[in-house]
Amino acid sequence: MTTPAWDPAQYLRHAGHRARPFTDLLARIPGLPGDSPAVADLGCGPGNMTALLAERWPAARITGYDNSPEMLDKATVEYQGPTAGGGSLDFAPADVRTWTPERPYDLIVSNATLQWVPGHTERFAEWIAGLAPGGTFAFQVPGNFTAPSHRLMRALAESPRWRSRLADVLRHDDAVPAPETYLERLTGLGCAADVWETTYIHLLTGEDPVLDWVKGTGLRPVLTALADDPQARDAFLAEYRTALREAYPAGPHGTPFPFRRIFAVARTEDSR
Repeated sequence: MTTPAWDPAQYLRHAGHRARPFTDLLARIPGLPGDSPAVADLGCGPGNMTALLAERWPAARITGYDNSPEMLDKATVEYQGPTAGGGSLDFAPADVRTWTPERPYDLIVSNATLQWVPGHTERFAEWIAGLAPGGTFAFQVPGNFTAPSHRLMRALAESPRWRSRLADVLRHDDAVPAPETYLERLTGLGCAADVWETTYIHLLTGEDPVLDWVKGTGLRPVLTALADDPQARDAFLAEYRTALREAYPAGPHGTPFPFRRIFAVARTEDSR
């Protein structure tokens, strides 16, 4: 799988729809211990979701971590600094595949990031061990790897025309385990866990809106792999655009785009 180059502006083009799962996740996170809780946001992206953590816990000391310089630059410029309730919001480079808590956290949260981390359930033990007593580990990931948007992308990348350049670039449909697997893993680590799934039906507008959506996320490895060959990139996009138009026909008010998400909130025992 290719490590993608990120484009904050493209990612934020659908910021409203992308924010919905994170706000739904936040609504299920219980109160955090202490007056000034420590919070880590793994895969913070451009920081707009990390800022919602500061709204929920204004006195918290929040650090957003990401491995994209472009995303961190955007987040730092837009959001870094003291918060209204006396807390702080800052950002730092880190690779979620190897990140370990350097101090106890009251909340470790991750929004639409862990699907990029192969074997991410194996990281849970270390992250949960890094929580303060009564702390929470919470995340949401897309569960749409069998949806037409991803199946068509993979099929095209593996077709004879593109196989030599793109066959090993994209994630497969096992990038995210079943909700039951998350529940078993988290409860096995001694947490009280709440795991659920939701399918949102986003109504997207504009020309080729599903293509525009995936350009900000799932298609990034392809765009990165073909970045040095604009002609090939445009040819791939043309083929993929045609397939998406058939799979996601536009309606009178926009293009319905079903998007399944998986959520988990796991809380450790408060032994104090």
